[in-house]
Amino acid sequence: MKPTWPSDALIDLLGIDLPIIQAPMAGAQGAELALAVAGAGGLGSLACAMLSEDDIRAEIDQICQATNRPFNLNFFCHQAPQPDPAADEAWRSRLAPYYGEFGIEAPEDGGGGLKPFGEAMCSLVEDLRPKVVSFHFGPPERALFERVKQAGAIVLASATTVAEARHLADAGVDAVIAQGAEAGGHRGMYLSSDISSQVGTLALVPQIVDAVDLPVIAAGGIADGRGLAAAFALGAVGAQIGTAYLFTPQARISELHRAALNSSRDDGTALTNVFTGRPARAVINRAVREIGPMAPDTPAFPGAASGMAPLRKSAELVDSADFSPLWSGQAGALGSATDAAALTSQIAAEARDLLGALASAEGEA
Repeated sequence: MKPTWPSDALIDLLGIDLPIIQAPMAGAQGAELALAVAGAGGLGSLACAMLSEDDIRAEIDQICQATNRPFNLNFFCHQAPQPDPAADEAWRSRLAPYYGEFGIEAPEDGGGGLKPFGEAMCSLVEDLRPKVVSFHFGPPERALFERVKQAGAIVLASATTVAEARHLADAGVDAVIAQGAEAGGHRGMYLSSDISSQVGTLALVPQIVDAVDLPVIAAGGIADGRGLAAAFALGAVGAQIGTAYLFTPQARISELHRAALNSSRDDGTALTNVFTGRPARAVINRAVREIGPMAPDTPAFPGAASGMAPLRKSAELVDSADFSPLWSGQAGALGSATDAAALTSQIAAEARDLLGALASAEGEA
């Protein structure tokens, strides 16, 4: 018999067994992690922002050869920046002392290599026809959005405010991911650039639930069964979990990143733009402390990445993570090196036990 949850809306919508979505994490995961989560009954995701069309096809081929379970393809929908040589030069000048420290030359060209969802990726979606497509930094332009829907995809998108959730609902998404400020990696914010007003998960989720007539998925600071149970208590229909999966052997992160995660503290991360030009939560390292956390002179996303890339490479060659983007949410200290499939099942089991105990207590009251 199918386990009972406070709401089966997410399970029914996506055709999964457990109300858990593995957060797509560009550059940190691939098919292995998506497969492990899907095999346990959750929704596995593939972050496509840093992948070529051939890369995506290869990863999806690996997934489809191993399972027929649903999976999610995730894309960035940022505005492509206009060339700004002056901003690029100012950024290189800001980083010049660090280039000198490592004895390296500043990179000549700006730009970060990340392209927003466009014609090529939309055609790929139409060809691959994934069960689920999700978007970060808002929805794509209307014509592309409609093509994704016509390809049969269920569409999810991230909102960091009630205004963004309403905008996504008007655009026609099928469910909203309420991304609290605790979440690791890039903020999905797109109607505002003010991180000082970003909302925590506990406050954000119920307000989005009240504001839109759509399933709401909680994200940010959720790493165990307590977090999943809390998401349901707030009115969500499930949770999207990221940082906890970075601890798993299926994550494709460096040993330096793993070491940083293993030393996680509740106050050990910050929202910073120094790595890409856009706010993202990462472990505080030298780059975050000395250049940011929020540097006023970064080129537009993703342009800051090209200036940081040679510093990251040089530091990592001497086993230093001083200039590496160590993405992590605020609940990193709750993580442990557990297999991703086992972690998915464990989180679900813990949440069911907690929800069951609460229901029993209410029945006895």
